[in-house]
Amino acid sequence: MAYNSLEEFVAKLEKEGELIRIKEKVSTDLEITEITDRISKQEGGGKALLFENNGTDFPVLINALGSLARINIAFDTKKLEDIATRIEELFKEVASPKEGLMSKLKMLPTLNSVASWMPKTIKTKGAPCQQVVYNQPDLNILPVLKCWPHDGGKFITFPMVHTKDPITGIRNVGMYRMQVFDKDITGMHWHKHKTGARHYEEYKKLGKKMPVAVALGGDPIYTYSATAPLPDNIDEYLLAGFLRHKKVELVKCLTQDIEVPIDADFVIEGYVDPQEDLIWEGPFGDHTGFYSLADWYPRFHVTCITHKQNAIYPTTIVGVPPQEDAYIGKATERIFLAPMKFAMIPELMDMVLPEEGVAHNLTIVKINKTFAGQAVKVMNAMWGAGQMMFNKVLIVIDQNIEISNYSDLAKCISENTDPQADIHFSKGPLDVLDHASSKFAFGSKMGIDATGKYAEELRTSEKIGINPYSIKMDKELVRSQFDEIVDINTNLLNSGILAVVISIKASAKNTIKEFANKLLNNPDFALIKFIVLLDEMVNINDYSQIAWISSGNLEPLRDSFIIENKHNKNISHLVINATAKTKEADNFERSWPNIVTMNDETILKIDQMWNRLGLGILDVIESPSLKFKQFVKTDSAVAW
Repeated sequence: MAYNSLEEFVAKLEKEGELIRIKEKVSTDLEITEITDRISKQEGGGKALLFENNGTDFPVLINALGSLARINIAFDTKKLEDIATRIEELFKEVASPKEGLMSKLKMLPTLNSVASWMPKTIKTKGAPCQQVVYNQPDLNILPVLKCWPHDGGKFITFPMVHTKDPITGIRNVGMYRMQVFDKDITGMHWHKHKTGARHYEEYKKLGKKMPVAVALGGDPIYTYSATAPLPDNIDEYLLAGFLRHKKVELVKCLTQDIEVPIDADFVIEGYVDPQEDLIWEGPFGDHTGFYSLADWYPRFHVTCITHKQNAIYPTTIVGVPPQEDAYIGKATERIFLAPMKFAMIPELMDMVLPEEGVAHNLTIVKINKTFAGQAVKVMNAMWGAGQMMFNKVLIVIDQNIEISNYSDLAKCISENTDPQADIHFSKGPLDVLDHASSKFAFGSKMGIDATGKYAEELRTSEKIGINPYSIKMDKELVRSQFDEIVDINTNLLNSGILAVVISIKASAKNTIKEFANKLLNNPDFALIKFIVLLDEMVNINDYSQIAWISSGNLEPLRDSFIIENKHNKNISHLVINATAKTKEADNFERSWPNIVTMNDETILKIDQMWNRLGLGILDVIESPSLKFKQFVKTDSAVAW
């Protein structure tokens, strides 16, 4: 079913026991973030929260899409795979050969369904989203959050930003954070690779102001569609119509030539002048778990604000995973599997974007392998597919592996991967938010071919003949031999996985390659295929933390050392330097950001008010920030 309003969705969540109303007064500065961070990291994503007393006239809805249960409620489905099945059936119906009149006539219901999803502009006065009009706009009426202590200010974090191509008139709806600078000025944080930025450049060439409309709320499917990785020139509201089984009705804005959903809760109308100086925007505690640092972005001038009666302000926070965005990413993972398979990768069977990979850093794909080199073919295809161009580490496995069983996955990589033959590197665009690349938004990618191998793919025909379960390591003995080592996790060896994780002292980093070679000269490491090196503050027994830190801190080509075993040429090793990089130790020229954590004052305040919040949880949930305090190097967004 389609939700006719955000209020209707909230009512559904409450009926299903998925919403908590908080009547205690809570500040939009940091406090809502700290409460939400504690709740969203509970098993399954916790509950949606509605902060009814925040110092404004509007309740704040947050974590509304922060669980699989609530995602399914938003999409009105029992499981996301049902949507993928609908897409697959549609592709099959449209793509199948049609012979004869009757076959063609059978297509009419499908074509009629497609037509019913197309967005439609309604000519009406008093549209719900325009029930209240502010011709003298003041963004201070909205409960905009300051999310994290070192954020540059308050940010609108769940905006649906509407722009149009000035040449074709084709609409785009994207989600770009907006820092509030004044009552009628915000930043517009669209990255260089995004469609909004492309539209901006087109207006700049024409010397024209760019009309923009920002919608908040309405059917939650609108919000999801603004995040979806659709090809350029495909209307997000066509996808929304398909997902909600009902077309999106739009209404023209009052002060700009652009349309927005008729049932949005808020609409912020305005323009961007491409001839105007940019504004210094940020920092911002981002979905990578690190601060994205300040940079120059366009100014957005607000010309009008409208909203519904009884409007609800939707927002989200991002930071150290998992957060609400992980579940939105899970929806994308499921929904876009079928199009990728039909359009370009027919051997694709399944795909997972682990939450620790924060969307772009880590992807795992399962394929039906039928010929040599097929995994590499898939890597190249995926790195050329839309937003997959930002992927940094791509692991390809066979169809007989359970893709979500990370223990089986690790064993598969250990058994099937010869680092010298099966690790593949490429270069290309990276996410603007990637902090580890030596160059801004550009760097290397690593593909790991963990599929079973055909004879043509083998580096050597000789078998190593190792029983992986027989390999043991005396941790204390090894530590005594290497001053650089703080701790070693050898637990994977007990499962027959030829990998160890080592934390090292900061002083060791400037000789990391020499250290790697020294390790591999030690008999204890002779048969270890994979070694991950991390900073001493990382909990190397927490695999989720290891995956997040490693994939975030890695620039694959720079930080990976593939070393042939000096005593047995059938064996090779991959050593990954996943430490934080510095100018002194690593010749890293860019600023390195701090991990996002809450300040002590806010943590204490929430501890003290916990039992007044009505969360139904008597014991105070410890702040998730506490486990990362030791990572923070300075009292700012920049670590060094």
